[in-house]
Amino acid sequence: SGFFISEDGYVVTNNHVVNGGSKFTVVDNNGNKFDARLIGTDPKTDLAVLKVDEKRDFTYVAFGNQEVRSGEWVVAVGNPFGLGGTVTAGIVSARGRDIGAGPYDDFLQIDAAVNKGNSGGPTFSLDGSVVGVNTAIYSPSGGNVGIAFAVPAKIAKEVTDDLIENGTVVRGWLGVQIQPVTKDIAEAMGLEKPRGAIVVEPAKDGPAASAGLKAGDVILNVSGNKIKDPKKLASVIAAFDPNESVDIIIMRDAERKTVSVKLGQLPGTPINAAFKNEQGTAGQLPALEKLGIFVEKQDGKFVIADVDPNSRAAEKGIRPGNIILGVNGEKIESMQDIQSIAVAAIKDGRKSILFQIENSHGKRFVAVPVEENNKS
Repeated sequence: SGFFISEDGYVVTNNHVVNGGSKFTVVDNNGNKFDARLIGTDPKTDLAVLKVDEKRDFTYVAFGNQEVRSGEWVVAVGNPFGLGGTVTAGIVSARGRDIGAGPYDDFLQIDAAVNKGNSGGPTFSLDGSVVGVNTAIYSPSGGNVGIAFAVPAKIAKEVTDDLIENGTVVRGWLGVQIQPVTKDIAEAMGLEKPRGAIVVEPAKDGPAASAGLKAGDVILNVSGNKIKDPKKLASVIAAFDPNESVDIIIMRDAERKTVSVKLGQLPGTPINAAFKNEQGTAGQLPALEKLGIFVEKQDGKFVIADVDPNSRAAEKGIRPGNIILGVNGEKIESMQDIQSIAVAAIKDGRKSILFQIENSHGKRFVAVPVEENNKS
């Protein structure tokens, strides 16, 4: 499905509807067929724009400016199972849904009947404004069960405007690998509650690294936008233009700092931070042994050789073969560094010790509780 958004023939649909196609035909409700060309796609939001170059004025619809609320009535229009123009009604069940479809998930959830073939069709409010683009369904059976998802009009308009103007979507890029701030990490970092996004690693020569951001910094605010979690950070940064400067408030060493960063342009391919692990045998670091972690230095790397299966470290997902890159925000140069940093944290009464870990899936921070490490 799809819909005209301009009198001169621009059509919005989903990326997955046009993906892999080389020739496109638009068929209207009256059965008229028009050749169309692909203007651009944005897989990250699953949106695409086509253009019908026909010398006529097309009937079109407009994206709404208002934000719909849960409980408001909506109408979904599309072409389910190839039956032709079909209208279904329902309400907005929820907003801000993350369904794992992409880095900028912010879907409207609706209970209007949406089935295969509805993808790319408009979701209307009762005043006739387009409030979303039908994109996905949740269905164990493959059919409608009253849970469907639409890209909100605000996002759809921004993306389609970029596609029409540039043929692609231009997004700001901070250049950081991030993860959520858990309760344990918040305590270890001196935060009053879990919020923000913790920097696992800045991209080499990226905007964040050039501005001085480093692993262990917790990003709390970007130019007045509070950062609740990594998803919020991604959407906020993407809304800025490349080369635009932003003021980022971070938590570092239990102190708040403001860093000015000149953003870059989001690369087309994400950085692959994967690393092949090495296996080893148990080493001797008394402080870490209390946590159930045994470390050995191999080829200049600090490899976790063994983990007590009944320890909190194991519970937190630390596994043999993981590489320790840092402890409590400090880089490590020797086995003794790991021992002394861990001992200092225990003496200071820290409830958790924060490890920066690398494995085959990339890098992340893990806060391992100091007390009650054995589950048995």
